[in-house]
Amino acid sequence: MNESFRPLGIDLFAGAGGFSLAAVKSGIEIKFAVENDQHSIATFADNICKLEGGKGTKIYRQDILTCDVEELKKEHFSDRECDLLLGGPPCQGFSTHRIRDAGVNDPRNELLMAYFSFVREFMPRVFLLENVPGILWDRHKDYLDRFYSEGRAVGYHLFEPEILDARDYGIPQRRRRVFILGLRPDVVRKDFAWPPVATHADPRLKNPIRKPWVNCARAFDKTLDRDLNDIHMRHGEALVEAFRNTPANGGSRKDSGRILPCHKEHDGHKDVYGRIDPKQPAPTMTTACINPSKGRFVHPTEHHGITVRQAARIQTFPDDFVFHGGLTAAGRQIGNAVPVELGKVLINHLKPLLSGTAEIGNLPNEEGMAAMSKEAQFA
Repeated sequence: MNESFRPLGIDLFAGAGGFSLAAVKSGIEIKFAVENDQHSIATFADNICKLEGGKGTKIYRQDILTCDVEELKKEHFSDRECDLLLGGPPCQGFSTHRIRDAGVNDPRNELLMAYFSFVREFMPRVFLLENVPGILWDRHKDYLDRFYSEGRAVGYHLFEPEILDARDYGIPQRRRRVFILGLRPDVVRKDFAWPPVATHADPRLKNPIRKPWVNCARAFDKTLDRDLNDIHMRHGEALVEAFRNTPANGGSRKDSGRILPCHKEHDGHKDVYGRIDPKQPAPTMTTACINPSKGRFVHPTEHHGITVRQAARIQTFPDDFVFHGGLTAAGRQIGNAVPVELGKVLINHLKPLLSGTAEIGNLPNEEGMAAMSKEAQFA
């Protein structure tokens, strides 16, 4: 890629900016981002918009369903094409935690098609969508089939959904997420393989090619002085006593002697109130990662839940990245984010495809894109 060329990108459902941070650190300029949560926007503005590649980013605080996509294109891409479209539509409707047929007709699932409306209008060279594995469940098949059908109708080459585990790319966290990649048909993909080859593996496999998974011990190193995110939940004395009784570095709820009525009837969720084992990759940082009642989120040795900063480190945010909105809001922002270093791995893998410098007037229309796609099928 020409070193003077800086690809242009868009981040939808941007949240605190995990994907955007990965992009700007990979040499992408984010032209605009869309997000409707006020605390996430404050975090994005205070961090991403101070970086090279993010200083000119305009943030739109609105529901993506209300966006005037045509006007956004006129304002931000009148003389250059969009190279990279990123985004992770809210995943609650697709969550694997939902039981039976819950989420089948969840209106949030329509946000998947809202994402595609930007694909159709901006015709980016590459788009990358992130979501939870639950999006692949049979109950959601109609949504995904529609997404793929409309993508192919306008000419995109769509790769099959890939479930990637963050551990396999050096992230100190076991986090499985689906990534869907689409390439415009004029993007040369000779010798391009998706997804990128994993660099790390379970050390028990004794794989000589890959490095062992990275443990999460560094997340619990001393924090910077006056770190606004060095905060954790305040617990009642009964819960603190239970943590005192829980063995260090991986102890679980049963070890603590804490048995609630619901535990007598249902003995699942064994990780609840468990301590994180720093010798292993951390559990998935969810939107409730600062709350020990929601998972294995107790500090390895201290008697409280993990701090915002510790959760952010597990998500590979740098220590100078400050989350706004308080404890609960920060936890939600962290849990929703794409791990920054994983985002960098994926975007850097895509950068060779982003080197086009076509002007808008020279881009084929949707009919031309579809024709190019059809020709490629028979080449």
